[in-house]
Formats: sequence, structure tokens, C-alpha cells
Amino acid sequence: MDAASASTSKWSQLANQNPVIEFIDVTLRGCAQVMFQNNPLTGLFFFAAIFVGGFGEGNPAMAFGCLLGTVVATLFGMHLKDRASWKSGLYGYNGCLVGAALPTFLAPTPMLWLCIILGSIVSVIVMICIADIIKTWKVAALTAPFVLVTWAMLLASYAFTGLDGSALPTPALAHPLVQDSELAYTASQFLHSTLFGISEVFLISSVIASVLFLIGLAVESLWAAVFAICGTLLAVLTAMVLGADQASVNNGMYAFSAVLTAIALGSTFNTPSWRVLIYTVVGVIFTVFVQGAMNTVLTPAGIPTLTMPFVLASWLFLVRNKDVMPAHRQ
Repeated sequence: MDAASASTSKWSQLANQNPVIEFIDVTLRGCAQVMFQNNPLTGLFFFAAIFVGGFGEGNPAMAFGCLLGTVVATLFGMHLKDRASWKSGLYGYNGCLVGAALPTFLAPTPMLWLCIILGSIVSVIVMICIADIIKTWKVAALTAPFVLVTWAMLLASYAFTGLDGSALPTPALAHPLVQDSELAYTASQFLHSTLFGISEVFLISSVIASVLFLIGLAVESLWAAVFAICGTLLAVLTAMVLGADQASVNNGMYAFSAVLTAIALGSTFNTPSWRVLIYTVVGVIFTVFVQGAMNTVLTPAGIPTLTMPFVLASWLFLVRNKDVMPAHRQ
């Protein structure tokens, strides 16, 4: 047994013996599960990346909101029957994203923190409901609970003065989102766009955070890290070829959902192979198209797409289809 395995084994023993350490362990796994990883060390790297990115962008509320959302969702999930799912962190990751998203678009007021607590609890309930509805097709709820809960609260901010949604996109009628012009990308912009596609999964644009996320992925699965890099690279290239809005491409807006699609199709629900690689490439490219389509659909509502392009594309590609993908690893 190597040093890393020995340390992991010792930590697992401590978690099994001490309820406080067990809760910390599950909370860390909840953060890691945003990118399908069941490893507390991965979660630690992810939280480090979130705090680096949050403070680096002058939005510490986002980092603390992320931590609060994960803790609340994990605490609520502790009392549910499915103990195995709870210990794997599967009840925490949607709350983690709710806690990251709300402070990104809503002003930091006492009401915001109450919304994070409520939204994190509801995300667990919605996850169970969605999982029960779609179990016939043998696909996971993914981040759909996070998206639905966050959309509801962001849309509600237009109706309630207690929720300041000044950071939300400006509502506008459907119109061409990109003006005809020659787009020019420098090598530096391309590199930043590619890396931002990884950190934007948590709604932050930070090169350092992206590197920490990749390290966290590699700790649990080198394949997951490879597919994350390939996914964001392919998504950025696809968006550039299609002539997407340059500012959106530069900020990783066309890549973050594709990153999740790449990890899900390439290494989480399928065993990596050449067939799976081709399948994943198609799924990532399609995710970019879904991103553009949802940008157009949601512009009049003035709310962000969040990770719904990933959810829709992955649901379609993860449904059992023996003619296309003979076997899934569930």
C-alpha cells in the first residue's frame, strides 16, 4: 500500500469512528460530486479553488455561500433513508452550486443567506423527485435540481424588493446575440478561455482556481481531468468556429457545461475507450449548440442558463441506447 492509499484508509477509519469527521468527509465529497468525484481530498481542492476564485473576483460571499449550501444540503440529507448516497456526497453537490450561484447574481443581504439555506434544502428534495421520475430511463438527476431551484429564486427577485438581482443579465427581446464582425483571438485569450471553462462550472473565472480544480480531479481520476481539459478545449474551438460572441467565449461561457458533459460521458458513466471518445466528442459539440440555443431562449427572461445545457445534452446521451452505446457503467 502506497502513502496516498494509507492516508486515505486512515482518514476513512477516522470518518467511520467520529461523526464530526464523517460529516466533514461527506461535505467535502458533496463539493467533489459537482464534477462526479467521490473523494474528500478532491473536495478539499475544490473548496480551495472556490475560495481563491471568490476572493480573487471580489466576491467572498460566493465562496462562503458555496460552503454554506454544501453543509446545509449535507445536513438535510443526513436524515434521509439512502445512507449510501449521503456518504458519497450525492445530496450535497446541488446545494453547493445553489450556494455559489445565488451570491453571484443577488446582492449579499441577510435575505440572500436565508435563500441559500432554503434553496439548498429544496435542492435535495427536488433531486429525489427528479431521480424518481427519470429512473425509468436509468439516468441521474445531474445538476437539474440546482438549475431549477436557482432559476426559481432568480426569477422571484424580479417580484420581491427583498432580493436585489442587480447582477442578473438584462432582459431583452429575442435578437441576434452576435454582431457580424471579424473575430480575432490571441494565444493568451485562447488559453484563458480554455481554463475559464473549467472554473466557470462554479461561476468563477480564475486560472489558479482552474488549475486547482484539475488537480482535484486528477487526485481521484486522471481520466476525469483529461476529459475536462479536452471538453473545454473542444467547446472553445467549436464556439470560435461557429462565431459565438467573443466576450462570452473568452469568459468560458460556452465551455463550462461542455466540461461537465465531457466528464460525464467520457469517464463517469462510460468506461473510457475509442468508441466512448467519439461519443463524448459528439456530445460536447452538441452541448455548445444547446448552450447557444438556451442563451437565446432565456435572454428575454433575464436569467442565466447555468448548467442546463449540460443536463439536457447528457440526459439525451446517457439514455440506454444499445445500438449506439452498448453498455453504460452506472
